[in-house]
Amino acid sequence: TNQWFLPAVRGDIPPGCAAHGFVCDGTRILVFGGMVEYGRYSNDLYELQASRWLWKKVKPQAPSNGSPPCPRLGHSFSLYGNKCYLFGGLANESEDSNNNIPRYLNDFYELELQHGSGVVGWSIPVTKGILPSPRESHTAIVYCRKDVGSPKMYIFGGMCGCRLNDLWELDIETMTWSRPETKGTVPLPRSLHTANVIGNKMYVFGGWVPQSAGGEISAPDGEWKCTGSFSYLNLDTTEWIGLISDCQEDKSNLLPGPRAGHCAVAVGTRLYIWSGRDGYRKAWNNQVCCKDLWYLDTERPLAPSQVQLIRATTNSFQLKWDEVPTVEGYLLQLHADSPVPPVAGNPGTGIPETSVLSSQGGCSLHHSPQSLPSVPYPEMKVDHPSQTNNLIPHNVQAAPSSSSKVEGKEKVAAPENKVTQESMKNHTDATGFKESNAPSLLPVCTSSAQTSANVGELHDLDKQSVNPDASVSCSVSSTQNMVTQQAVKTESSSTNGAVVKDETSLTTFNSKSEAAETACVMPSTRVSTGQTNDSHSSRAPQRPPAPVKARDRRWYDVGIFKSNSAVVSQFYLLPEETMNINSKTEGADVPDYRLLKKQDLFPGTVYRFRVAAINGCGVGPFSKISEFKTCIPGFPGAPSTVKITKSVDCIHLSWEPPASPSGNILEYSAYLAIRSTQLQENPSQLVFMRIYCGLKTSCIVTAAQLSNAHVDYTSRPAIVFRISAKNERGYGPATQVRWLQDMKTSGSK
Repeated sequence: TNQWFLPAVRGDIPPGCAAHGFVCDGTRILVFGGMVEYGRYSNDLYELQASRWLWKKVKPQAPSNGSPPCPRLGHSFSLYGNKCYLFGGLANESEDSNNNIPRYLNDFYELELQHGSGVVGWSIPVTKGILPSPRESHTAIVYCRKDVGSPKMYIFGGMCGCRLNDLWELDIETMTWSRPETKGTVPLPRSLHTANVIGNKMYVFGGWVPQSAGGEISAPDGEWKCTGSFSYLNLDTTEWIGLISDCQEDKSNLLPGPRAGHCAVAVGTRLYIWSGRDGYRKAWNNQVCCKDLWYLDTERPLAPSQVQLIRATTNSFQLKWDEVPTVEGYLLQLHADSPVPPVAGNPGTGIPETSVLSSQGGCSLHHSPQSLPSVPYPEMKVDHPSQTNNLIPHNVQAAPSSSSKVEGKEKVAAPENKVTQESMKNHTDATGFKESNAPSLLPVCTSSAQTSANVGELHDLDKQSVNPDASVSCSVSSTQNMVTQQAVKTESSSTNGAVVKDETSLTTFNSKSEAAETACVMPSTRVSTGQTNDSHSSRAPQRPPAPVKARDRRWYDVGIFKSNSAVVSQFYLLPEETMNINSKTEGADVPDYRLLKKQDLFPGTVYRFRVAAINGCGVGPFSKISEFKTCIPGFPGAPSTVKITKSVDCIHLSWEPPASPSGNILEYSAYLAIRSTQLQENPSQLVFMRIYCGLKTSCIVTAAQLSNAHVDYTSRPAIVFRISAKNERGYGPATQVRWLQDMKTSGSK
């Protein structure tokens, strides 16, 4: 929601302090030391349980080989595993807080934490090598390479009478200090900067640096200034890369301003920068605090999970997929099995409805410099979060709020990186969105809360009600011997095909990656997880046509969605010449949506879906492909309002009957995903066993049946059920319910 709020905390609330140590361990926060008032420093340790907003003052045991840490400020406090590492800081040698005698520290402590809450105590590790020089207002991060399991702590910069820019490394396993040799241009000496690890890079931003252009280490009484320079250290190669130089001009305010004493936090692959002070104003005799929030996208987002079906109708799908952290939207595409007629030439008609965007609290969007070849996109409006629609442009770059049209472009120091600004502006149009591989730095606008609808999942509680997780069409017969083995074999090679095995009455659901996929029209006995409304036929399967190579397939844009759900009833058609280009060239330009006609979905048609996440660096990779089928008129809908009541030795499933356009409901079938050797060969293919067939809108699932259940880990651990209804036309779509399991329960099944 990008909305600040003030939690109602309780317990041992600590006094306000500055330059303290701060770590986050799950849902708890530990705060150590800091300056309570001028000249008076603290060595108290507080724990905040953020899930309950409860403060507690904790008293660690003193180390067996020395004294506990003295009161201090400007120290580093770093978390790795169940231990915090305290280094350095500034102490006051005088007992009188008004007579401040500074003493720089380079002592090193280890604090062992208890699981969940509380601490064990302090210890003073025995280290090897040369200890870093005393300092305060430095940074310390911990990094562990995936292929080499030895964690390292890196200390950079700080203050010891003058600013520093030295880099120190501590091997936490061997407790050995060293000075790694680095390549590239080392950032200017600095203090009160921030350092954060994302991937294998340590990003260093801001701080106090020398006033002189050469960057020499000045005397204690030298001139210093705040900086907005930005660099990162590749921790695998120890090479410094400059992103924003200290002297870089930013007349359009597309970059965070110079600052020190700010805070920065990494969330996924995104770096947020908040507040700080931008230097001393002699005329005002004070320092000016910044109140802006920025973020940096450091790489393209990961692929989302496979698209899931919530509900299908004769001409629409309600879809969802798992959220990807810190993204601006999702590009959803489909491919149709049935031929889609190309549009001759450029129609210039059929302009889609104007889309309304609220991104990060309602900010106007713009592309960044150093982008890929130009791609025309529709004009977008920006409005308040309460008016948010689902379409947003491909990129997340922002324009300054001073203009209603987005035009400004600014280059960054390194050509492979891009930085732009985002600001709150209502009803701001934007055009010319592009993609780029480089990081993007944007301010975040805080605003009122936004609401989002989530598809419910059943937790391991006594009684719950849930909306359907997926409305999956599975054409199943009341008898077990209606599908031949030949049809079963054919279905298992398709994408998300659903069939009933004759000898075991199992329904299998398969999903394959795009790279392994081939297009072919399946026989009439085919049952899709998306939608199938024909009951199984005993006639011989039709001969499928020759497969079409994946590169010749044509994917159509459904739209760009702000949230991780979509109702799909149309998609955009491409002109014939564009389709011919796209079939030969990967990554071809996306056309201007304003000039494209829309195509409605057809009943009884199989559609394949894939989705990609979008952030400031562009569009990420696509998900695995899902396949669904629209309903055929006359079949019953999917059962709804599924409830699970748990007993000692069984569970009770119940549901509400669906609408049935063609006569009464003749029977219901319930299915349970079970373990099988087929799942071991292809984990993405679920195998279902029918556990109920009858007229009642409820059934019992015994403990013996549950003991054979497959626990699905595609998102959170869950046991999967599917329930469908049959009328005189046949079975309609099934409602899929994921019954969430805790780790102990899922581990024992």
